[in-house]
Amino acid sequence: MLNDPMLLAIALFAAVCIGLSKAGFSGISMVSVVLLADIYGAKASVGLALPLLIAADLMAYPAFIKHGSWRLVWKLLPATFVGLLLGWWLLGEIDDTVARRVIGACVLCMVAVQALRKWRPVLFDALAESRGFGCSAGVMGGFSTMLANAAGPVIQLYLLAQRVPKMELIGIGTRFFLLINIIKIPLNAKLALITEESLWENAKLLPGVFAGIVIGRWLIGRVPQAAFEWMIVIFSFIAAARLLDLWSFMHMKFFEILQIVASL
Repeated sequence: MLNDPMLLAIALFAAVCIGLSKAGFSGISMVSVVLLADIYGAKASVGLALPLLIAADLMAYPAFIKHGSWRLVWKLLPATFVGLLLGWWLLGEIDDTVARRVIGACVLCMVAVQALRKWRPVLFDALAESRGFGCSAGVMGGFSTMLANAAGPVIQLYLLAQRVPKMELIGIGTRFFLLINIIKIPLNAKLALITEESLWENAKLLPGVFAGIVIGRWLIGRVPQAAFEWMIVIFSFIAAARLLDLWSFMHMKFFEILQIVASL
C-alpha cells in the first residue's frame, strides 16, 4: 500500500485517467496503465486496476445507456473469450520483468492502431473492412485487456469500421468493457492479482475515478477530440518506450556502433 504522498498523487492521477477514458477519451486509459505499472509493479497493477475500471464502467453505463446497444458486443464476445484465455495463461507464466515488457508492447501496439487511423486513413479503412477483422479485433482486444487493461483503441477501431457514430461508440464500448471486466474478476483472483490489500488501495483511488468521469463528461463537448487523441498517442508512446526500456536499448546499440567504427 502507498504511503508516499507523491506516489499516491500519481496513482490518483492514473485513477482520474481511468474516469476520463470511460467518459469518452478512451486513449488516455493507456496513461493509467503505464503509471500504475510503474508504481505498483507490472503484474500487480493489472489486478489493482480492474476494480477501478469496473467502478468506472458502472458509473458511466447509466450516462450512456441511451446510446448504442448490445448487438455488436455479442458479436465480438466469442473471439474476445479466446484472447482473454490466452492472456490469462500467459500472465500466469511470466514474471514481473517480462510482464512489464509485455504490457509495454500491448500499449505500443494500441498506439500504432491509433496512429494508423490518423496518419493512414485509407489503409485504416482497408484494414477495418478486411475479412476476419472482427475476429482479430476480438482476440487482440481480449488478449490486451487481460494482460494490460489496454484494449480500448482496438475495440474503438472495430466500432469505427462499423461506421458507429461517436456517442453510440461510447455507449457500446461501455457495455463491452463492463461485461468483459466483470468476466475478468475470477481470472485475476485465480492469479492472486486481486487481494484484500489491493482492494484497500482501490478504496483510496476511487475518488479519482469519480472525478475523472465528472471532468470527462464536462470536457467531451468542449475539447477537440482529435487534438486530445494526438496528445495521448505521443504520451503513450513515450510511456510504452519506458516500460520496454527502449531508451537503454538504443543507447546500448549506439555505443556498440561507435565501438565497431573505432575498431575499423
